Amino acid sequence: MTTLRVIIDEMTAAPASGAARYAEELTRALIATAPRGADVAGIVSASTDADYERLAERLPGLSGLYTSPLARRELAAAWQHGFTRLPGSGMVHATSLLAPMSRHSRSEERSTQIAVTVHDAVAWTDPGLINARQLAWARAMTKRAARFADAVVVPTHAVAAELAERFDFGDRLRVIGGAPSSRLLPVHDGAERRARLGLGDGYLLAVSGLDPRKGLDALISALTEVDDARLVIVGASDTAADVAELVGETGLAGDRVIVLDVLEDDDLAAVLQGASLFIQPSRAEGFGLAMVEAFSFGLPVIHSDAPALVEVADNAGLVVGLDEPDGYPARLAEAIRGVRDDDHLRRRLSVAAADRARAFSWRDSAEKVWQLHADL
Repeated sequence: MTTLRVIIDEMTAAPASGAARYAEELTRALIATAPRGADVAGIVSASTDADYERLAERLPGLSGLYTSPLARRELAAAWQHGFTRLPGSGMVHATSLLAPMSRHSRSEERSTQIAVTVHDAVAWTDPGLINARQLAWARAMTKRAARFADAVVVPTHAVAAELAERFDFGDRLRVIGGAPSSRLLPVHDGAERRARLGLGDGYLLAVSGLDPRKGLDALISALTEVDDARLVIVGASDTAADVAELVGETGLAGDRVIVLDVLEDDDLAAVLQGASLFIQPSRAEGFGLAMVEAFSFGLPVIHSDAPALVEVADNAGLVVGLDEPDGYPARLAEAIRGVRDDDHLRRRLSVAAADRARAFSWRDSAEKVWQLHADL
């Protein structure tokens, strides 16, 4: 039996993130598409029994789970400096840059192959948008990937081009994108779920934290120029106080911005069903998973012209330019008013969104990963 060992540690990290969603969905699809004679095992840092049980529940069919004796922070530091390796040999697929990259054997008797995933190139293209710790980690691990990884997976050609300008990856770069969550489906009790969350219908929606690269500050500022619009933000509860402060500084009434925690799929589906417009104002992105999930619900989408978002949307959304940063909020506001007040444009964007969503499939992504390891 050939085993693909997948590093799924993002699933145990808190708070939950898009990287965790990516790790879960890709691993589930890898299990479902495993070739005859192959299976999938997981690798995680030292976690709690509850975490291990949750992983087993969310990834049925996982053949085993290797648990490091090191906690996540210590494991990340060890791998960043090339300390500690995984026991044995074989195929290792990391769903992020967290991977044990070092010089390794590629002989037939003891073949080892390590593929890592670089979700974006922000550490190189827009270093001011991430904190010093994130910057140091991403740069160090990308450099290790350039030296030691057998393959580097990126979600878009935009990220591939940005990395290729800085590293000689050659033919090791593979573009394998994500897709809407397989568990994110329309719900019949959406109105009841929204009511429980304190929502009505017809709001603007963003799925984002207050990370500067996500552009949430610009979107909140844009609301000052859009009369009566309400904005729901999913996934920013850990910075709710900062969001409230930002709203206060703009002079907006506090009830015009509602901040929700990261939601389970059925609740997120209900929130998507109740929205009138989805906005992805990111200053930098590697893929834009939240935007693709909005597409899958046929939501009209407004997004920035960050290269990866333009590539992923492929004309299915309304694009707002990031040039002249001071004018970005005003341009977002103009786009929101334009979609809100134009029924024809709103319907056209809705149809385009649903059509574009069909281009993305976790099964397709998983089959490309299996092919990648077969090629290695």
